[in-house]
Amino acid sequence: MLVDTHCHLYHNRLADDLDEVLDRAHGAGVTTILQPAIDISSIHEALALCERFDGLYAMAALHPTETKDATEADLTEIESFCNGPNVVAVGESGLDYYWDQSYIPKQQDVLRFHARLAIEKDLPLVLHNRDKQNQTGSSGDLIRILGEEQAAAAPGKRLFGVFHCFGGSPNFAQAVMDLGFHVGIGGTLTFKNGGVPEAIADVPLERIVLETDAPFLAPAPHRGKRNEPAHTRLVAEKLAEVRGMTVEEVAAATTANAGKLFKLDGVKPDLSP
Repeated sequence: MLVDTHCHLYHNRLADDLDEVLDRAHGAGVTTILQPAIDISSIHEALALCERFDGLYAMAALHPTETKDATEADLTEIESFCNGPNVVAVGESGLDYYWDQSYIPKQQDVLRFHARLAIEKDLPLVLHNRDKQNQTGSSGDLIRILGEEQAAAAPGKRLFGVFHCFGGSPNFAQAVMDLGFHVGIGGTLTFKNGGVPEAIADVPLERIVLETDAPFLAPAPHRGKRNEPAHTRLVAEKLAEVRGMTVEEVAAATTANAGKLFKLDGVKPDLSP
């Protein structure tokens, strides 16, 4: 069994053949799929899919690129979503300095809101992190802000979660480990010269979960094409190769990691309508 911990299943690129997409996922052993949010409408769409299919869960948050015009009403609505039984994380949140750096303070403010919400609700925080090539300002700011929010948390409360689509230096990986977070590994693990195997070389298997980020970032040999949750198995196969393990060992460990981290009530193998 495999868990895809990061899949935009509601995306219009997956809409036309969604039943077949889920059939292929089930055939590949992917029994559970977690859907990160982008904006308010995507949370509604993800929750609607949770009602249609077993084995699906949702998250609630604003993607950093959607924070520029975020209102207090938006944040209040996100908080209300986190009381629902099918919402298993606050995400995807984070920082994105790649597209537009004109509203970085707003991104950071919303990240702090999401971090505090995750602490209050005892939910994992799922993080997006992107900067311009050869720049790492977003990584440093993420570590700093999360550290500050953790330090300010009430006694007995903690911040935990996943750095999604993980990449970066071994030093960054160590900082993530020191924060107590997991890393999400997807198709970029299979990219030639992508640097992900080196970035996670010292990350224990117990701190790794698998993902696709479908419909984006398809793994080799499908790079450049539409991604889908069935490709979680290709990521598992590559991680097994990198770690000198069997696919079954990787699947068992990462599924257990995801179940514990997201407090999933076991796995639900039936993805039929």
